[in-house]
Amino acid sequence: MSFKWFGPIALLAALVIGDQIRINRPAHKYRLTVEVETPEGRKSASGVVAVHPDRSYTRRGRTRTVGDAVFVDLGQGKNLVALLAHVDNNLVLDDMNYVALRAYTAAADKRVSFNEMSRLTGVVPVKDALIPVLITFTDPANPGTARQVAPDDAETVLGRGHRLQAISAEVVPNGYWPVDFGGALGEPVTRGILAKLPWLGDAGNSAAAALRAAGLPGVDGIDAREAFTRK
Repeated sequence: MSFKWFGPIALLAALVIGDQIRINRPAHKYRLTVEVETPEGRKSASGVVAVHPDRSYTRRGRTRTVGDAVFVDLGQGKNLVALLAHVDNNLVLDDMNYVALRAYTAAADKRVSFNEMSRLTGVVPVKDALIPVLITFTDPANPGTARQVAPDDAETVLGRGHRLQAISAEVVPNGYWPVDFGGALGEPVTRGILAKLPWLGDAGNSAAAALRAAGLPGVDGIDAREAFTRK
């Protein structure tokens, strides 16, 4: 190759890479933390999810959340899972895109724009309708043992002494896709739900079975696996 073409080709490569970063970089990331009071004391777990707007040139996509549901090990064989879903007559997956935005808006008591989310700091409560669907598994290896847990009455399903203490959101460093490996490079999306619920590795029938076992409505209208994990 002639050396005179090196510069233009390098420039073109830089433009293509830069455009891919622009398209694929999340708008913001947030850490969702779930805290539960148990007879053994407070238990908690958290996970970082990324919110990706559609920046493609066709604009035919949609804003999407990437990440895993939060699995809290409560001890004594009990657990609580905060799904990537809400219920509004039927199961809704898209509301996870706006959990942090709406939580920061409620905490500030003023409108927070989507574009400024990545610059926000601090921990804010996730309350009321913003709380994702909560379920538990009598046996995490068996999706048919899922039951829904009411945020204001965890004892009924989880047993005496169990109470949802708090759910919170915190915007974390966004980083630059695809080198968001942690620290100054940005918080990586949390993975691990497949290790807790190994049946999620199938085609999705087990995920649907779990949601149905929990008595959740509108399972047939969604990709059930996306209530637990999204790429």
